Amino acid sequence: MLGQMMNFPLTIGSLVDHAARFHRETEIVSVNTGGGVENVTWGSVAANAHRLGDALKKLGLRPQARCATIAWNNRRHLEIYFGAPGAGFVCHTINPRLFPEQLVYIINHAEDEVLFIDHTFIPLVKAIRSKLPGVKHIVLMGARDADAAAEIEGLEFYDELIETGDPDAPWPEFDENTASSLCYTSGTTGNPKGVLYSHRSTVLHSYASNTRDCIGYSARDIVLPVVPMFHVNAWGTPYACAMVGARLVMPGPGLDGPSLVGLIDTYRVNIALGVPTIWQGLLGEAAKSSSMLESLERTVVGGSACPPSMMTTFREQYGVEVIHAWGMTEMSPLGSSNQPLAKHFDLPIEEQHAKRENQGRPPWGVELKIVDPDGAELPRDGIAQGDLMVRGHWILDSYFHKTREETLTDGWFHTGDVATLDADGYLSIKDRSKDIIKSGGEWISSVDLENIAVAHPALADAAVIGARHEKWDERPVLVAVAAEGQSPSEQEVLSIFEGKIAKWQIPDRVVFMDVLPRNATGKVLKRNLREKFGEVLIG
Repeated sequence: MLGQMMNFPLTIGSLVDHAARFHRETEIVSVNTGGGVENVTWGSVAANAHRLGDALKKLGLRPQARCATIAWNNRRHLEIYFGAPGAGFVCHTINPRLFPEQLVYIINHAEDEVLFIDHTFIPLVKAIRSKLPGVKHIVLMGARDADAAAEIEGLEFYDELIETGDPDAPWPEFDENTASSLCYTSGTTGNPKGVLYSHRSTVLHSYASNTRDCIGYSARDIVLPVVPMFHVNAWGTPYACAMVGARLVMPGPGLDGPSLVGLIDTYRVNIALGVPTIWQGLLGEAAKSSSMLESLERTVVGGSACPPSMMTTFREQYGVEVIHAWGMTEMSPLGSSNQPLAKHFDLPIEEQHAKRENQGRPPWGVELKIVDPDGAELPRDGIAQGDLMVRGHWILDSYFHKTREETLTDGWFHTGDVATLDADGYLSIKDRSKDIIKSGGEWISSVDLENIAVAHPALADAAVIGARHEKWDERPVLVAVAAEGQSPSEQEVLSIFEGKIAKWQIPDRVVFMDVLPRNATGKVLKRNLREKFGEVLIG
């Protein structure tokens, strides 16, 4: 017997319609790519999303046609987020920091037919245009611009395009499992892989994000998504905020410390989301400008491990709660977030703070396990380390243009991380499986060493790699970037490890670089570091 309840498809269009219906006048602040700020509302964003969806249909696009974006966080990008999937098309966000060859591969592999671009990226798109035979429309996200039109033949303009659409055009009806958006990984080896999200998975992901045990947006919040909209759909923030009608502050291209401090203080932002490198710049500027970030209540940190020293600075100097989160493109991306349990408040305050330093617990909808090299599940005791596997309602079933058999192992996705799980479900990522250091039969976490190193006042950045060793197979080597005006010695840097870890885990060497190499999403390219310093302990 089936339950006798109504059944409405879970669709992205319904999210923005809800925001328009009940939060019509809620403000959205958008920093424009060309400068200046405009204030719009959820009502105007929804109207323009409907206009855009109708306009795309009038272009003759087939259902599920891919509509790509190369753009910053701004209100036009937000409208595409809802307008393209709401009308039955696929919003394909592209990371502009990838190499041109990767961009060409991604656009052609996705079979994009429309490409929306911000003005910043006109030279980039002009350089690769001849290699994109399937792209039928290139649309500049703005008003008509004669200079831009002279750069790219046949260039169209967003503001003119949406004028051809009807703001009252209804969304078409389709199955909630219909594809909604497409993101590609930015891996350091091989071609990027596509992850095709569905309307259903995106709405369920939004529900999970809005629980208090995850991020917990509400209509009372003013949210600054510093994480780019081309990075895993800005961690799902636009969709989750539409669901609850939160106010958004879209930072545009300015992701530097002074710009972000200015936005937080001017617009009274109370929730901000970004990667650790972004928060380094923010904290540096706050210290210089004497801003106390008074409105900011919590930051969500993901993308890479958050150094405990950064969490301490946020907490003790600015009264800001740090929510350490973890996820992947393949996971929409939310996999876990660190929120305390009731019993943790009975612990001494130092232990409470220590509990917040791992990647937290999975929400309902995500299952995690760790396995040994043979695939046998390991105990959830917080000690056993193994390969992290995941499955759930918003986890990919197969990569775009690949099969389920090529993607999953017995129905589970292999994350490539080495981790521990405890009895309460708290996850601690020890390393990427390719980066963990195997020394004399024991594992050393490069993440743990990096978290200690970056707390050194004379260092601006740090990474740890395993270098080849004649006796121990591998030993840790710290690659450090000195802070401005500092020139610490190797021994001065190594002294910070004393008393914090076992002596045998302390790096054998410190080597210095001016800057660490990073990929398109800001993660350190350890493969490059191993190529440069992997033999530094030999001979």
